[in-house]
Amino acid sequence: MKRSAALLIAFMASTPAFALSEPEDRVYAADQNSNTVSVIDPSTNTLLGLIKLGDPRPNVLSPLYKGEVNVHGLGFSPDHRTIVAVSTVTNSVTFIDTATNKIKGVAYIGRNPHEAFFTPDGKHVWATVRGEDYLSVIDAKTFKETDRIKTESGPGMTIFTPDGKRAFVANSFNPVVQVFDVASKKLLASIPVVSPFSPFIQVTPDGKEAWLTHKDVGKVTRIDTKTLKVKGVIDSGPITNHLAFAKTSAGTLAYVTIGGENVVKVYTLDDEAKLIATIPVGALPHGVWGSGDGSRVFVGLENGDAVDVIDTQKNEKIAHIPSGQAPQALIYVPDAVPTGDGRQNLEPRKDMPENITLMLKPAADAQGGGMVVSRNLGLIDIVELSVSKLKPDTAYSLLFEGQPEPIMAFKTDAKGAAMASATSPTRSIVNPGEASKTPRVILVEGTEPSETPVLQGN
Repeated sequence: MKRSAALLIAFMASTPAFALSEPEDRVYAADQNSNTVSVIDPSTNTLLGLIKLGDPRPNVLSPLYKGEVNVHGLGFSPDHRTIVAVSTVTNSVTFIDTATNKIKGVAYIGRNPHEAFFTPDGKHVWATVRGEDYLSVIDAKTFKETDRIKTESGPGMTIFTPDGKRAFVANSFNPVVQVFDVASKKLLASIPVVSPFSPFIQVTPDGKEAWLTHKDVGKVTRIDTKTLKVKGVIDSGPITNHLAFAKTSAGTLAYVTIGGENVVKVYTLDDEAKLIATIPVGALPHGVWGSGDGSRVFVGLENGDAVDVIDTQKNEKIAHIPSGQAPQALIYVPDAVPTGDGRQNLEPRKDMPENITLMLKPAADAQGGGMVVSRNLGLIDIVELSVSKLKPDTAYSLLFEGQPEPIMAFKTDAKGAAMASATSPTRSIVNPGEASKTPRVILVEGTEPSETPVLQGN
């Protein structure tokens, strides 16, 4: 007998008493580079296929691009019959039927939306329009924008409390969390936080706290949802991306993706949160969500083009599932496909570019760290870099040791961090049978080639 969707809260783990994932459950990952949504069966930990929303990079760099670009955010309806996918470049929210994987409609809204979630009654979607200063309210039946809710500039994500009365809005450009009354859409409070860049916010299963990540400074803030005061701040680690909660036999735990360390850190919800496990996963963990029964946590690997699965009883990785390119947000939807096999309108995962990821470690007495990923596109590669704890407001270059031209040059922000990308030839052609030697990748200060690395590939 299938479980009732009513027993499973739309955005939280349930209780460990339920059975493990069932065939009608689904995991979805928003694949930013391939512009797809990966569809995974968590009962078998297999990729069923991809929902194509647009062409992959670099095809979309043409003025004749089709479909959606930079598929990034995900949300789902309380009845688990619809998911929404946010594409940041084409300013769109795509509504997708979970049973058939068919696109139901698309809402085009303001500049650079980031995340979108259904209101608890399922009638509307609130999408954060990060490139502007408002939330776009979209009718879930007509897919039309019906209202705008004024916020600070750069709203990043909205999450609702389990009782549906309050909405907590994190921000990407200002160190503040804004709290709104859902019924009246009135601002209730603006809560100062430690950083201006908070990409993800979630509410605990009991509704007592809101936790948000700070990607730029590697921290997690806890807010009391009753007093609307900051309860504590956790020093989590570089490139703190998303977080999820799971009800386990050890109590409710928080799972936080730390992209700069390729780990998921597990914390208790005690008044003073305790780190109880650090779980190694693949390259640049980003999105994360718990299963309906709390037994599993699924982790999207931005640089790994895959999803890792964590057993919450053992707090260790137990499976690795290929996905589309560069998964960002990830959600777990119980009872998403009540009938049928749910494979309609899916495309196979094929012709994915080769992916190489290198960790950058400090050289000599230098400080800092980072990661570089290269995705091969034939004669050229797309190279993406993330670094932290370098000198602030300083120019750096990434290059192959001994080569006269850098792969890319960039400048760190005021905190010594940076994310950059480039399209560059990074491979050499050798004759059959001829040995090839891969030069070391190094990061140097300045824009001119140098043999004195600050960071170097391992």
